[in-house]
Amino acid sequence: MQNFSGVFPIVNTTFHDDGSLDAASQARLIDYLLESGAHGLGLFGNASEGYTLADAERIQLLRQIAGQVKGRVPLIVSTGATGTDSAVRLSQEAEAAGADALMVLPPYYLKPGADGLMFYFDAISRAVRIPIMVQDAPLMSQVTMPAALLARMAREIEHVELVKVEAPPTAPKFTQVLADAPPVTLFGGLNGNFLIEEYDRGSRGIMPGSDLIPEFVRLWNHLEAGRRDEAWRLFVHILPLIRFELQPGLGVAAMKQNLLARGIIAGARVRHPTSTLDAAALQELAFLRRWIDQAE
Repeated sequence: MQNFSGVFPIVNTTFHDDGSLDAASQARLIDYLLESGAHGLGLFGNASEGYTLADAERIQLLRQIAGQVKGRVPLIVSTGATGTDSAVRLSQEAEAAGADALMVLPPYYLKPGADGLMFYFDAISRAVRIPIMVQDAPLMSQVTMPAALLARMAREIEHVELVKVEAPPTAPKFTQVLADAPPVTLFGGLNGNFLIEEYDRGSRGIMPGSDLIPEFVRLWNHLEAGRRDEAWRLFVHILPLIRFELQPGLGVAAMKQNLLARGIIAGARVRHPTSTLDAAALQELAFLRRWIDQAE
């Protein structure tokens, strides 16, 4: 039984300068995340540039990472799609390639209503044997899923065991879902912007980007040990970088620049339409790295 709790970074996908997959940098990044204390890994989410990856690349990366991790931590793999049949196929392929759970966005092109969303997630559930995390991310998908609907999914769909709440204000939604659902595991996202409030409302995990994992693991450990003052001090210290990375379109490029500056990956290449940083932003980011490196 896998433990879905703690800090699960969304793993950045590493590329060579020509845009092809950089397997060596990817392996170094996985080693860095595990050595930093990550409790699990999230693959092919927004920070992974999953929207730019071909299906074959996803399977190649998943097999590489699963082979490297060797079951030490659970892998949650994003398999949402704009069509139900495609989402079912991606989910089955991910399970076969080593996923321990699936993170699933709702269809975001035609945007079905409640009954259509129930059909979509139930179809995926019937096709797999591993837990499903419903990704409630309306800022990205433009699909609204009320707390009552998320609770209904947890009650009525067999493998819906987790929900990632990214619908601001997030903290009240944690309370609402938990009040109406059977035992369900809630995670936060949005790069940890509301981690402490969500933890206080019952969150059991956070899925930030890959570049601040030592700090997020320390923060999580403070919360688990009841050291709230230490948790808040650390959070306030890293907040400027969290805030910078929440700028729409810039977060992934910033994370990769930070990983490059620390010698973890060989290049900061992103795939279009992911945005790159201009010269001024690179200077701003360099200052924030120096800020983070100071003792909080």
